[in-house]
Amino acid sequence: MVFDLNLQNPLIHYLIAEAAGERVGFVSCHVQYLLHHTGKVGEIQELFVREDYRNQRIGHQLIAALYDIAIREKFVNLEVTTNQKRLDTIRFYERESFKRTHLKLVKAVHS
Repeated sequence: MVFDLNLQNPLIHYLIAEAAGERVGFVSCHVQYLLHHTGKVGEIQELFVREDYRNQRIGHQLIAALYDIAIREKFVNLEVTTNQKRLDTIRFYERESFKRTHLKLVKAVHS
């Protein structure tokens, strides 16, 4: 249900990488109009490349394709959040020209 709703939402972008006729990678980006940025901000929600296809620049290609959308749709920023323990992930995004600028704080919600 969530997937179907997201597919209908023009502010959510899903990109799929294929190789040899197989799906090998995926990125999703949710776009918001944020007052404090005075414009559109895209936030990468998921980025995944199959383990047997890693280190082949597929993640780079997904980010590049998403960046093209960001330019075309005039985003102010493209952002991503990841756990501080995921050092390889952080290095990947830094190689893709993302800068460490924020500290994310999280509070669990219990119903």
